Amino acid sequence: MHRLMVSLARITAIIGGLVLVVLIILTTLSILGRSVNDLLHSDLAQGAFGGLAQGLIDLGVGEIKGNYELLEAGVAFAIFSFFPICQLHGAHATVDIFTSALPERANRAIIAFWEVVLTAVLILISWRLFEGMQRYIGNGETTFFLQFPVWWSYAASFAASTVTCIVAVYCAWVRIVELTQGRNLLPTEQGH
Repeated sequence: MHRLMVSLARITAIIGGLVLVVLIILTTLSILGRSVNDLLHSDLAQGAFGGLAQGLIDLGVGEIKGNYELLEAGVAFAIFSFFPICQLHGAHATVDIFTSALPERANRAIIAFWEVVLTAVLILISWRLFEGMQRYIGNGETTFFLQFPVWWSYAASFAASTVTCIVAVYCAWVRIVELTQGRNLLPTEQGH
């Protein structure tokens, strides 16, 4: 079971990472295009290059149309794609100033409690994503520039959040087992 969860989390994180790389390239190209377009519109470029500058402008050199829409959808997907691997490795941000002095059993109980709470919150978020997706499927709303259905981005995020929920439930179960058995089965934020 553990290998399956690790594989699922890694695959999801790799897909999320690839999406993030594509978004970085897209954003970089859009910024470069906008900067080149601004330069081509300058008096200096119009005077020095004349028809060439106008020809490049006419070809469409500029900001990538709809890049904000793609960025918004892609980042939401990427965030949910990284949750499972973060969950498996106990890599969420924690503040353990007070708990570091507590006995190991107390820390295990705190970790198990918060793992269960986080799992419940992630399931709630996933459920709300599903409800949002259903609403957008029903009303047919599309994005402004690219005109793709808004529910597509909800569906991608929901798919990643479903994997997140599966891994979170597994991690909560393992943390409860750790508490009852008194030994670590998954890494924690303290590295144990």
